[in-house]
Amino acid sequence: MQSRSVRNRWPAGLTTPEAKQKITRMMQAPRQLLSRRAVLGFACLAPFAGHSAQAAERVTFADIAVADDVFTEKARQLAGRVVEMRGYMAPPLKPEIDFFVLTSLPTAICPFCDAAASWPDDIVLVKLSRPVRALAYDILLNVSGTLEIGEDTDAATGFVSLVRLRDAKYSKV
Repeated sequence: MQSRSVRNRWPAGLTTPEAKQKITRMMQAPRQLLSRRAVLGFACLAPFAGHSAQAAERVTFADIAVADDVFTEKARQLAGRVVEMRGYMAPPLKPEIDFFVLTSLPTAICPFCDAAASWPDDIVLVKLSRPVRALAYDILLNVSGTLEIGEDTDAATGFVSLVRLRDAKYSKV
């Protein structure tokens, strides 16, 4: 009776000694580095891998300068691509913002607020991917976004810009 219950525990055709040998081989075999679950998890994440792998090209204000309404060759080549710039947030009109003006040097006076103040020549309009709280004018920022060139008037603010970074994100340097 006991041999019958042991025999029912093993797959058909395996005797107890054969089953012991098979189990021993499985225990001694090298383990897989990745489980099926891990492979499936990586497969689900694969479509998102390309987004972070795209390195934004760093550009300076001089790289995208406008002279006599003509953009640099580099600016024309990079238009429509994600780029990264360094600069300062000009003082905005309100504390919660969805855009700001990036300047090459800290600008303490808001040209929107003071009629005597004027914008520097090298500015970039930064349209953020989501609203954020404004930062102090003297904090150096890394800003990345899709470069757009050419004159454009913002419908909501009436602000005219020649260079823009769309869907932008920033971080403190």
